[in-house]
Amino acid sequence: MSLTLLALLIEAAFGYPPALLARIGHPVIWIGAAIDALDTALNRGPPTQRRLRGALALTLLLFICSCIGSALQRALLVLPFGVIPLAFVASTLLAQRSLHEHVAKVAQALDNSLEQGRAAVAKIVGRDVTKLDESGVARAAIESLAENFSDGIVAPALWMAVFGLPGALCYKAINTADSMIGHRDERYRDFGFAAAKIDDLVNLPASRLAAGLLTVAAGAHFRASARMAARITLRDAHKHASPNAGWPEAAMAGALGLKLGGKRAYGAHEIAGATLGDGRLDATSDDIRRALKLYRVALAGLWLLAAAAWLL
Repeated sequence: MSLTLLALLIEAAFGYPPALLARIGHPVIWIGAAIDALDTALNRGPPTQRRLRGALALTLLLFICSCIGSALQRALLVLPFGVIPLAFVASTLLAQRSLHEHVAKVAQALDNSLEQGRAAVAKIVGRDVTKLDESGVARAAIESLAENFSDGIVAPALWMAVFGLPGALCYKAINTADSMIGHRDERYRDFGFAAAKIDDLVNLPASRLAAGLLTVAAGAHFRASARMAARITLRDAHKHASPNAGWPEAAMAGALGLKLGGKRAYGAHEIAGATLGDGRLDATSDDIRRALKLYRVALAGLWLLAAAAWLL
């Protein structure tokens, strides 16, 4: 548990250095390259065979990540104060600082113009942003903040706390595989089936914990409501198409008095998503900043949980 707390604090303080990203890339980029290679090598044949090959690809990916994570952890922990360099390595699997920076940039861009806001939010969401109005841009940014708080921070921290660096690395592999091949189109419907299902499973505990952290944080936020966060989460979380994304999004919607979710377009394909919350649809850049403040308080709650678990 000391590893998780140290990794959270290191990533919050330093993030992932841009110079390092330019020079050697990032673990998620390396995982993505491995997934691309497995996709090219194995994604063929009839549907049943594709499904089996997809499960094999995921198994191979997790085996590689588990071996690398275990070897690094063993090698570093034999050093004096080895948990510190291990925590620096583990911090690369968290996204507290980068998430805050990207979402804050949407608020800043939206203050300048709608077009700049669309360009900024396009960097953190997969939907078509060309037809979003100011409210749509703001709500997309807040939804992304809520969902990524769960699967970009709480989930890897949780699996790190349970299984150390190998647990967090395997989680990132599953989550990256889901984002790359866990789609329902013709190419990935079967090959990505295992990745999508396992991703749903490993995110179940983190999504509930993320919603709880946001709800508790709303009680310490003078412009948010913990009572509404809890009520909307319990009422609306299950309406989301994802078994997990609806939990932090519903908590955020209730806490801030907004309506999130609803229709969204992905290219020519439009999804009639469920609406979460009873509040306003007309979100603004100020609401993005309110959401960021709530996010920072929820992060502090996560650090306290990690510290308490370490001490106990």
